[in-house]
Amino acid sequence: MTAFAIRPATPADSATLFHLIAALAEYEKLTHLVEATPEKIQNALFGDRPHAEAVLVEVDTGHGRQAVGFALFFHNFSTFLAKPGLYLEDLFVEPAWRGHGLGKALLRHLAAIAVERGCGRFEWSVLDWNQPSIDFYQAMGADVMPDWRICRVTGDALARLAL
Repeated sequence: MTAFAIRPATPADSATLFHLIAALAEYEKLTHLVEATPEKIQNALFGDRPHAEAVLVEVDTGHGRQAVGFALFFHNFSTFLAKPGLYLEDLFVEPAWRGHGLGKALLRHLAAIAVERGCGRFEWSVLDWNQPSIDFYQAMGADVMPDWRICRVTGDALARLAL
């Protein structure tokens, strides 16, 4: 197993987070959707009203510590449980570092945060074509919910709905 450390991201990590988010978008073939910048990330995560949190997983490359993965998450709420939940928006480990236990460690780290904060659920979504990730999540004990679908309204449709 590779020696690693997981730590909360800080404002100084905004460019690193952007780099990892861009790598995730490339992996998912979604680079055309990326509007994030290091500045937008810094404001969203560390501004006056933070909207999410992030942790980085770092390894010793022999030339110092390097962030090779991240998890970005936020709280949601379950009306049925009357408890907060932890929602994992994105988890990514650079391809060269997969198979070293870093993804498992990130999931376990977030599960521990959820337990510590009294959350009733820890949830995330996975793309239906991403069978390696589906298999990984199921092996970690997650249930893939076949009867639930994500609904999304963005851009002009969101503006129209708001009228």
